[in-house]
Amino acid sequence: MTRTDCLVRLQGVTKDYPKLVTGGDRLRALAGLVFRRRESPSFRALDSIDLEVRRGESVGVIGENGAGKSTLLKIIAGVSRPTAGTVAVAGRIGALLELGSGFHPEYTGRENIGLSGALAGLSPREVAAREQSIVDFADIGDHIDEPIKHYSSGMVVRLGFAVATALEPELLITDEVLAVGDESFQKKCIGWLERYRAGGGTLLLVSHSMYHIQTLCSRALWLHHGAPRMQGAAFDVTREYLAWHEAKTAAAAKAPPPPLGSVPRVVSLWAEDGDGRPADTFALGQAAVVQGVAYGPDDRPPVLLVAIVRVNGTGVCGLHSSDFGFVPARLEPHRFGFAVRFEPLELLPGKYLFRAHALDPEGLRLFDTVAFEFTVTGEARDYGVVRPPHRWLPGRGKPLDIK
Repeated sequence: MTRTDCLVRLQGVTKDYPKLVTGGDRLRALAGLVFRRRESPSFRALDSIDLEVRRGESVGVIGENGAGKSTLLKIIAGVSRPTAGTVAVAGRIGALLELGSGFHPEYTGRENIGLSGALAGLSPREVAAREQSIVDFADIGDHIDEPIKHYSSGMVVRLGFAVATALEPELLITDEVLAVGDESFQKKCIGWLERYRAGGGTLLLVSHSMYHIQTLCSRALWLHHGAPRMQGAAFDVTREYLAWHEAKTAAAAKAPPPPLGSVPRVVSLWAEDGDGRPADTFALGQAAVVQGVAYGPDDRPPVLLVAIVRVNGTGVCGLHSSDFGFVPARLEPHRFGFAVRFEPLELLPGKYLFRAHALDPEGLRLFDTVAFEFTVTGEARDYGVVRPPHRWLPGRGKPLDIK
């Protein structure tokens, strides 16, 4: 690879682990290694992964626990070998996989700095030049001259990050490093990662925090049961991942609708963009119109309730037609049309439902519910589900007296 090529290129990478539940499983796995057999039962941790990471890029890897994220990083770092596929890596790698796992418990923190530097290929002079910056970054005081075995887990993490980042890697691989340590240490880590990226460093980050993935990464890979489910822009991949999680946790049970003809019903529901075209995807701030047809068994227009909810059931808003004095238009006997226009649709990116409920003409009894799923796209790191119209202003700097 030249300097303009990829730092990491994976093609068809697959990783199988033998299943070792019983003593017999262990014997079969050992026999398979000795006699080069592959009939022993195995678990596929990674399945046909293709990935390229170019110099200066920042790529996030997301997925549920057990999706294969850590296995992927270990293969790229050279800690583990793939069962199939090819791995090509160029440049010096700094791997923050299990911070402090390479420390000798009997050595002091300062001695472990020298040991880690030597294992990374640094000369004693290079280690000495970096030692004070490592000590300052770890910020563990006099404990730096005590044996590692007396450290708390937080102190080990601090020293491990300080050592790994002082090696000036061309490619930094991190596995949930921002989920450990106290808040001040996490801020220090994030600050260092931002400076590292600004200086042209290449980052491969595993995290369960979609905020960190969106903030620190330009691209993302979503692993699902060891296989790539989606790869692309970080905002797009994290949005779909969060929406999938919400859909997964949503209640699946739905009551069957009552037979048509006995009670008020919503017989159809759909959405359109601001120009009247059918749509199920809207950009943040775009106009959206929910359209529907309701059924009135006695040919009287029913009262409608239109709501927006997240796919996990979290309510956003509910609009009652009678509160606005709205009466749906009679389209034909027993059929009534209604629509609600949202302009702009200030929902944050994610998956939602338009829900329409049919009530009796008096608006007292609710009989039917129909839902239409839609997606809001865009890039926003705001919290919650809506972004109300607002603007930032310079503060007065002095609170008002409260009496």
